[in-house]
Amino acid sequence: MSAEIRYTSPWPVLDARGRPNPGWADEGLFRYDRRAIKTAPWRIKEWDFYQVSDAEFCLQFTFGHAAYAGNVGCMLFDFKNGVRWAVPDKLLALPFGSLHLPASANDDSRLAYRAKGIEMTLETKGGVRELFAAGPGFEARVTLLPTTGKCLSIVVPFSEKPTAFYANQKNNCMAAEGYVAWQAGGKALRHEFRQNAWGILDWGRGVWPFSNEWYWSNGAGLINGHPFGFNLGCGFGDTSRATENVLFYGGARHKLGPVQFVLDKSNYMAPWRLRDTEGRLDLTLTPWYDRTTRTKLLWVDNECHQMFGRFTGTAVLDDGTALAVTDLISFAEHARNNW
Repeated sequence: MSAEIRYTSPWPVLDARGRPNPGWADEGLFRYDRRAIKTAPWRIKEWDFYQVSDAEFCLQFTFGHAAYAGNVGCMLFDFKNGVRWAVPDKLLALPFGSLHLPASANDDSRLAYRAKGIEMTLETKGGVRELFAAGPGFEARVTLLPTTGKCLSIVVPFSEKPTAFYANQKNNCMAAEGYVAWQAGGKALRHEFRQNAWGILDWGRGVWPFSNEWYWSNGAGLINGHPFGFNLGCGFGDTSRATENVLFYGGARHKLGPVQFVLDKSNYMAPWRLRDTEGRLDLTLTPWYDRTTRTKLLWVDNECHQMFGRFTGTAVLDDGTALAVTDLISFAEHARNNW
């Protein structure tokens, strides 16, 4: 029997001692209060990360910080042809809490940054999300609309440090519509996000141990004419009472237990296999693009392989219905961090 704890009413991320209240919910029910954190302020990490993709391009918006360093910027890449384009990006020194990220992923909010030719706004209003970024020779504007009333929220503790925690929310299966325009080689280029373009929100707040590792995968598409999506992850913290593993189909949430990522770390381009421990999920990712990011500066040493490709396999809903997943384009990633 699962030991996961499900919440159906609002609950605080941290108790009066600054220790996490672990569990999960399929709505944004937890309340995050950075004033309740009982640790050094330079250990706090907060971010809002959006990804918009279709069969050709991927656009990412990042607004966040790890207290002593922050980032506001975009990334655009053509993952089918392996081309990454220059986009507005700003590294911030010692931002701490100055970015004023919201305490909830679902409340109406507006994040804005404008300096030295770079502008970004991430606005949530009534469940609709408007993303905008601009810089020299670049502009992106995307609207994200929910196709399901469900999301997945988790609070995960870390056994090695009682006041460490990870509060996270994934909003999946958001229909994306908009454009990105940029200059390259003296040419004006433009890509429209329209049919079968999807957006996700990765909303994170927490205090992590210095060294950590994670596996994450998220995807969305259409099966039998209905929006289908998944969020899968493992490797970080004590997930015995809350995992982020879930399926979405036709507006409903279908919770999964632990999931394994089977891959060849000496060859990330080899097929990945993602499967759960209860026989409800078996997906194979055939990668075509390795979006590798590395950061090594002073004590910070991070590396992430985000693999884009096609997913094929089966996913079983709560009522036993088996869905065939065929050539769904998305990603899985493996990250190791010292930060």
